[in-house]
Amino acid sequence: MRPRITWKVATSLDGRIGTSTGESQWITGPQAREQGHRLRAAHDAVLVGVETVLADDPRLTVRLPDGEMAEDPLRVVLDSRLRTPPFARLARAGTLILTTREPIVIGEAEIVRVAGDAQGRPTVDAVLETLSARGVRSLMIEGGGRVAACFVTAGVVDAIEWFRAPILLGGDGRPGVASLALARLAHAPRYRRLAVEPMGDDLWERYEKA
Repeated sequence: MRPRITWKVATSLDGRIGTSTGESQWITGPQAREQGHRLRAAHDAVLVGVETVLADDPRLTVRLPDGEMAEDPLRVVLDSRLRTPPFARLARAGTLILTTREPIVIGEAEIVRVAGDAQGRPTVDAVLETLSARGVRSLMIEGGGRVAACFVTAGVVDAIEWFRAPILLGGDGRPGVASLALARLAHAPRYRRLAVEPMGDDLWERYEKA
């Protein structure tokens, strides 16, 4: 059985996760970011693509206020060409890098080779099979737009946690989800809205697959 998959994204009103130059920290405010950490703590694993590693150097750990404690999830990086720098925050124990190339040493991270698609990227099926075999029952996708598009297109995103900031970044900003290659509205993935909640100046929107 595959993990339950949640896509968590923080965007501008027009669905952008960064400016045209890649600046993205921080689009949303502290309340939304804190809730993002609580969501992270509720999942067995969190996943990003290597472009997010190169752009933001994230930790993907759980950081809660007032001394609250929570276990860090397994950190997963999709890195077909093994571009994760050995000095990256994710190049350490507790990180699983999935690639389609022969594994090399990248810090203390675990490197696993999986099946690739026609472009040489890890397939969604191979990723989910690998994580399921490791006991992962819940997975949160945190970035970036191309990774989100792959999982959405595969039809495996069960829920969306969308944090929307009251700013506009324009058409040259980086999209929250890359091309889905849709020719007809009837083919668009559909989700049912569960709730909308203010988070400071931002909105937290929750969706479930229809």
